[in-house]
Amino acid sequence: MNERLRALNRFGLGARIGEVEELDAPRRWLHDQVDAAPSDDGGDDLPTVREIGAAFSGLREAQRSRSEDAIADARRGLRELVATEVSAAFARRVRSERPFVERLVAFWSNHLCVSASSKQQVAAFAGHYERTAIRPHVLGRFEDLVMASAKHPAMLFYLDNFQSIGPDSLAGRRSARGGNARGLNENYARELLELHTLGVDGGCGQDHVEALARTLTGWTVAGGGPAARDGETMRFAFRPILHEPGAKTVLGTSYGGGSRRRGGGVEEGEEAIRDLCRRPSSSRSVATQLVLHFASDDLPALAVVPVAVVVQESRGDLREVAHAVVELDEAWTTRHRKFRPPQEWLVAVLRAFRVEEVPERAPGVLRQLRHSLWAPPSPKGYEDTQGPWSDPDALMNRAELARSIARPMRIRDPRVVLSVIEVEDGDPLHDALGDPSIPVRDRVALGIGGPTFQWR
Repeated sequence: MNERLRALNRFGLGARIGEVEELDAPRRWLHDQVDAAPSDDGGDDLPTVREIGAAFSGLREAQRSRSEDAIADARRGLRELVATEVSAAFARRVRSERPFVERLVAFWSNHLCVSASSKQQVAAFAGHYERTAIRPHVLGRFEDLVMASAKHPAMLFYLDNFQSIGPDSLAGRRSARGGNARGLNENYARELLELHTLGVDGGCGQDHVEALARTLTGWTVAGGGPAARDGETMRFAFRPILHEPGAKTVLGTSYGGGSRRRGGGVEEGEEAIRDLCRRPSSSRSVATQLVLHFASDDLPALAVVPVAVVVQESRGDLREVAHAVVELDEAWTTRHRKFRPPQEWLVAVLRAFRVEEVPERAPGVLRQLRHSLWAPPSPKGYEDTQGPWSDPDALMNRAELARSIARPMRIRDPRVVLSVIEVEDGDPLHDALGDPSIPVRDRVALGIGGPTFQWR
């Protein structure tokens, strides 16, 4: 095993041609990325919450005017906001000098996912969500990361907590009297328990989901409803009028209603989220997902223990957790490997050839490969295992795209691809890439579209 390539590919986002020779201490290189001061996310010129809100205000105004042209223009403006975010995020992955940290951003963004394919509001906020709720916290505390996710408009819209109303709240009683009760929405509470924190085997049942949903009533989006004022900033807001009064018990702990916890209101939900994040079952669940991502699709439960211990003993310090992941023995052995999903594969291809200007068609390529940024088919996020990405049609599609990508590249000797992947001495790829009877671009396509490049 080549530890330099393993660091660059398994923990990073793909080795660049010539980069292996520049890397003296692979593990230290990874640890240094974790310990380095936070870098500018490059988002100063990307859409702000106010600009996104203004775009939605423009759409509402156009819809009130019933002008088809105005509505089309407003929708086009929202699509342009989304395209700007997608291009910027993908370019950041391709160009990053801290690829391990960038991989962690992608991992946590998928773990606490929102899906742009679900609602127009989510699509507009998805890039902002990754930039402002996920990225700043990937080396902070797990509970702060989950809290930022819970309060971001993208998540509030995606899992419908923005419209959840306590049945016995003032608003709930009023709507019931008017015959137009909206009621409690359990979507976010369920995913918070089963996906974001405890895991599906974390010991929570329907009664816990309902109690947590009641605890989180009133967590909504200012400026996000049909009655929003034009120009109003779309942001997290707590509305007491929507909040379910009284005590709620989640996994044996009572919140609100004169319980031992701080009083009612937004503090109930905040305390519940922090308690969930600190539970041992959450530590095991988070560690399991990290080990699966960095080591192998199929590992014994004992392999998760060292990382789970760090999660629990550090109280969710994700910087310490990242250091523990680097030292995970299973991630450094030849027995284990990970299949590259389409996003990772395309990023690795562009990084390999040190592409600086990301092709405009890259988002379209990802759509073709069924792996667009921030658009998983369910709240589980995109699958992090080989199965969904390696069926014959998917592999053939990837091979055809490799030919298309290789066509404009000016590569004199396709054997340079061998410097960015782990290839055994007897692998026929050595001879194929050096065969002058095969056109250069076809050999490059073979290098990046063939079996070896699909793994990290």
